[in-house]
Amino acid sequence: LILGAAVSVSVVGLSTALRGLGVTEERVTAETLARSQLEYTKSQGYLYAPASYTTVTTPSPDYTVTAEAWPLPGADDNIQTVRVTICRGEKVLIQLEELRVRR
Repeated sequence: LILGAAVSVSVVGLSTALRGLGVTEERVTAETLARSQLEYTKSQGYLYAPASYTTVTTPSPDYTVTAEAWPLPGADDNIQTVRVTICRGEKVLIQLEELRVRR
């Protein structure tokens, strides 16, 4: 009986640890994709907002990446906010924004 309880506790603990590992992996993947996309967007020609930039390739079809340019209120057309969104399925994992200036 004691051995059975110990095995049950070990299995539950292992299951919880593996779920936590999956969440961490998902978060790291999302952050890496977002930062890669911001760098990739900088390497592309400047698009006047509103616009969508070409996106990086994802490691899995489960992930989607969008990179959208939005005009900055009160500024001219040579400055914009670039918003990168990383999703897995319908769930938004991370959104990063950065200003981009046309040079």
